[in-house]
Amino acid sequence: MISKTSLLVVLIIGVTASVFAQKTHEISFHVQVDDSLKTTFDNSGRLLLCVSTDSMRMPLGSMYPNSGNNVMAKNIDAFPIEEGLSIQKSTGWVSVFDWSFKHVPEGTYYIQAAWDPDPYFGLYQDGCTYSKEIQKVVVNKKSKVEITLDTVIRSEPIEHPMVREINMVSDTLSAWWGMPMSIKAAVLLPSGYEENSGVEYAIRYNVAGYGGRYSRVQRLINDADFMAWWESDDSPQIINVFLDGYGPFGDCYQLDSENSGPYGHSLIHEQIPYIESEFRGTSASKTRFVDGCSTGGWVSLALQLIYPDVFSGCFSYSPDGVSFEDFQLVNIYEDENVFVNEHGYEQPMRRSTTGEPMWSGRNYMAYENVVSSTNTYIQSGGQFSAFNALYGSKGADGQPTVMFDPFTGAIDHEVAQEWKKYDLLKYVQKNWATLGPKIAGKVYVSMGDMDDFYLNIAMRSFDDYLKTTTSPKSDAVIEFLPTIGHCRQYSHRTVLEQIEEKLED
Repeated sequence: MISKTSLLVVLIIGVTASVFAQKTHEISFHVQVDDSLKTTFDNSGRLLLCVSTDSMRMPLGSMYPNSGNNVMAKNIDAFPIEEGLSIQKSTGWVSVFDWSFKHVPEGTYYIQAAWDPDPYFGLYQDGCTYSKEIQKVVVNKKSKVEITLDTVIRSEPIEHPMVREINMVSDTLSAWWGMPMSIKAAVLLPSGYEENSGVEYAIRYNVAGYGGRYSRVQRLINDADFMAWWESDDSPQIINVFLDGYGPFGDCYQLDSENSGPYGHSLIHEQIPYIESEFRGTSASKTRFVDGCSTGGWVSLALQLIYPDVFSGCFSYSPDGVSFEDFQLVNIYEDENVFVNEHGYEQPMRRSTTGEPMWSGRNYMAYENVVSSTNTYIQSGGQFSAFNALYGSKGADGQPTVMFDPFTGAIDHEVAQEWKKYDLLKYVQKNWATLGPKIAGKVYVSMGDMDDFYLNIAMRSFDDYLKTTTSPKSDAVIEFLPTIGHCRQYSHRTVLEQIEEKLED
């Protein structure tokens, strides 16, 4: 029988041999700007290279773990527009993986590049440029990859007789930022709107999941089944407003922030009054509703709680963490680390509906760090960049304070205390005596009990508290759906029917 020591030695030798047997090759890049873009190309920005092993996904659309996508990035102060940029060394580049351009593991890769000229508003925004063609490269020898930045992201106008686009300058945000700041939305009108010029309408304000823009209305008008219903006499006569999440540091969350500015004030006092006067809203809170899923679920619930007299009901699906004692699986007030739990295990961030961990927090944050022009998630435009900007304060350097270290995950408990103002459970607990009567009959939440991001845990705590309330007793409806994951139950039609039922009551 082989001894335990001998078996261990055999395993170590086997693993070591496997590592050293893996062949690597040098790869270099030449990135150029398409001739048609040279005169307008902003030569200061951040260049991202996406080198993926996944043939089924667009590399630039796979900025997360488990996608086989190695993302590398570097700030370039003066991109050589005429001759293009030659890249041969990894010096100065940050990456989610640990291999360099000189030692790329042998295999087949799918490659794209992107150029982000704006450090505040993140990748995938208007003005970003990328290479449309996905280069397939077989790395089995020294290779050089030619990439052309040839496609600029531009919002396309939405053309449909029932849709109107809103683009207005916010005086409040412009004064706060010291430059013109616009807020946008899309309006989907009800079927009887044009024929009933004297009628005023109830309005549903929809908040997107993270990264969603007002242009998401395009998906609805392209949905034949939805539009057949919406254009019929059976559909609710309700105006839909699709709010835009675009903002500094990532989504603006439609709320006031020390870092992003007074987006809440702008929504309540500028955008909503304008829309309701322009499109014959009733301008009465009893016919004004808000909904969303994921980030939109959290924002819709927060708007109802923070502005209880403005909205007559929220329909919140799979909201982001409503208690920071259960920030996914982390208690930010007491735990020491976001990446490693109290038992020394890597903290999972995402799971399947069968409970299988899919991402760790450390893996995910590596991607946000790489995308950001600061090489940390502060300006990534991603989820945690937006969390910091909204929940925290502005630091001495003018950037948002960070609740946890981007690389070690160590929690800064002083910053964690700042987040309490947007801890919705604590907000409700603190203000229940005055808030409770104002939100009676106005709160509906739907949460899958196998939420991909463990968000059901915080909602359980929220629900537990509401069940203990008195004077008044909470009548919030919070439904937990067994085995259901993140936002699987959300439907625009369902929400509209819920609002219609509430109006009839």
